[in-house]
Amino acid sequence: MNTKMVMVFTAVVMGVSGIALSFFPLEILRYAIGDPVAAYPLIMQLLGSLYFAFAMLNWTAKENLLGGIYGRSVIIGNLTHFVVGALALIKGSLMLHSPFVWIIAAVYSFFAVLFGMIFFRHPAPQKNNHANQK
Repeated sequence: MNTKMVMVFTAVVMGVSGIALSFFPLEILRYAIGDPVAAYPLIMQLLGSLYFAFAMLNWTAKENLLGGIYGRSVIIGNLTHFVVGALALIKGSLMLHSPFVWIIAAVYSFFAVLFGMIFFRHPAPQKNNHANQK
């Protein structure tokens, strides 16, 4: 599995989400749930900072060897975030019946499966192109 692609993809998704939540929390809340409580925009901005921080973590770790025992802390952090988030979103989508929440739950579930596969697999050895050119 190409962990670099997974890390870049999650970094981009979480970075865009983090920036959107940081700058447009009220608009996103109005779209998602209608009339938000006064404290919700602040919570959304904090959530945006969390997403952006995870995006930076994944972006800086994209070149590292990941899987098995390599990069374990990065993979466990992402795996925990996406598994717990997917379970909470699936439960919430059953109560809210919102297509918006279902889409986010599907994205979280997808990332949870990817990071689960990375966590339980040994990384593929890197191929050296210079050694093959003789």
